[in-house]
Amino acid sequence: MSPQHEDSQSQASPLAPEWLSVPADLNALEPKMWAQDAARNDSGELTVGGIPVSELQQQYGTPLFVMSEDDFRARARAFSDAFNNAFADICGGVDVYYAGKSFLCTAVVRWVEEEGLRLDTASGGELAVAAKAGIPGADVALHGNNKSDLEIHRALDMKLGRIVVDSLGELVRVGDIAQRRGEQAKVMLRLTPGVHAHTHEFIATAHEDQKFGLSMAADTTEQAGLSAAEEAVAAASAHPGIELLGLHCHIGSQIFEPDGFALAAQKLLRFLAAMQEKYSIVLPELDLGGGYGIAYTPVDTPRPASEIAEAMAAVVRSTCAELGIDAPRISIEPGRAIVGSTTFTLYEVGTLKTVRVDAPAADASDAGNNVTYPRRYVSVDGGMSDNARPVLYDADYSAILASRTSAAGPQLSRVVGKHCESGDIVVRDVYLPEDVAAGDLLAVPGTGAYCWALSSNYNYLARPGVVAVRDGSARLIVRGETEEDLLNRDMGV
Repeated sequence: MSPQHEDSQSQASPLAPEWLSVPADLNALEPKMWAQDAARNDSGELTVGGIPVSELQQQYGTPLFVMSEDDFRARARAFSDAFNNAFADICGGVDVYYAGKSFLCTAVVRWVEEEGLRLDTASGGELAVAAKAGIPGADVALHGNNKSDLEIHRALDMKLGRIVVDSLGELVRVGDIAQRRGEQAKVMLRLTPGVHAHTHEFIATAHEDQKFGLSMAADTTEQAGLSAAEEAVAAASAHPGIELLGLHCHIGSQIFEPDGFALAAQKLLRFLAAMQEKYSIVLPELDLGGGYGIAYTPVDTPRPASEIAEAMAAVVRSTCAELGIDAPRISIEPGRAIVGSTTFTLYEVGTLKTVRVDAPAADASDAGNNVTYPRRYVSVDGGMSDNARPVLYDADYSAILASRTSAAGPQLSRVVGKHCESGDIVVRDVYLPEDVAAGDLLAVPGTGAYCWALSSNYNYLARPGVVAVRDGSARLIVRGETEEDLLNRDMGV
């Protein structure tokens, strides 16, 4: 081994971010980032459910979303079991709603129902998927800050278990539509508790200056000084077309710290108790949302479902005791935490290019001098059309060489897509073997949530298919698009 090669194995590149270290073994799988049935076989190839990725590529092509059905079901059960156990003595258990916006198709809806969970939707299209899958409307919720009349009618047609109302204007519309139909809409009020979640600005959703929810802050410009949340409670209780179930909040996504969840729960329980005292209104349900983080990189530290459940139960138990109220029925909405790590995206490597980048010298003796260091660009056959999260939120991911193992040293790499955008980056910084070459397969873990859901046809790339693996067999649950699909809506001149 040459000194240069030895140095590349032992030292991190000065171009790498501080959190990224050189892996001790480039061929190892970090368990928290992968489905439980992902492994390398005796030949060194990545497998899921015992199926090598090369077989999946031959049958379905790349890019390809590869999902472990067993892992999805296990994570769904883990949330259901953990929260039901933690809240059994408080409110008899918890209703777990899978947040379908993270990834939804009819197969997933059926898994959700079979594992005893309910379904959270955010549009008429997601309701259509739910209806096609046959899940009872009573087990479905509808979110959204700007529901159309058609979506409200569909929710009532399906006899949804809850419509989560986002504003005073929408509350009146929902109630009026239901009243004209001679019905009552089952409504939850989404409140903004003013909690700052420790996450990216674009996925923090409980502070005041954003589009979601009814503010809990008193409006001092009005004579009564009521908050929008309190006005909504009074209006909903008086509207003949509304059955007010309770309150809802969601503080954001990809959150690891427990403080925000605890503070939001306390604020909503205190508000609930205040409404009970002031208006003699008992609100029987409280939804504390979701947003639990997962591991996209080795330094991410997600908490197990049981730990989250026990921490939240302790807050609800103590706050209800302090307020002297009976605990409402609690519900939660995990999405990413169930589906995110079940899936990886499989790509084929194409063009490789190494550039030289100026950076401060790594050697203290050269302080003040810039030195050029290599950064390798590894192009794959997908990109921002199948994973928009890096360009939207600066999201970090990792990657491994999936078609084989390698004894080569590590090289700092940037995995990029094939789109005509310099921001088309799949993995900004990752150490990959020096001998990665065109034709190799790369796997990017943690792509189950918000990747397929945000996918596009930019540059007229067809959106990838989704393959579910279980018990050593694979099947398409979402067919990949074809060029014919891309042209079907083009009406010509």
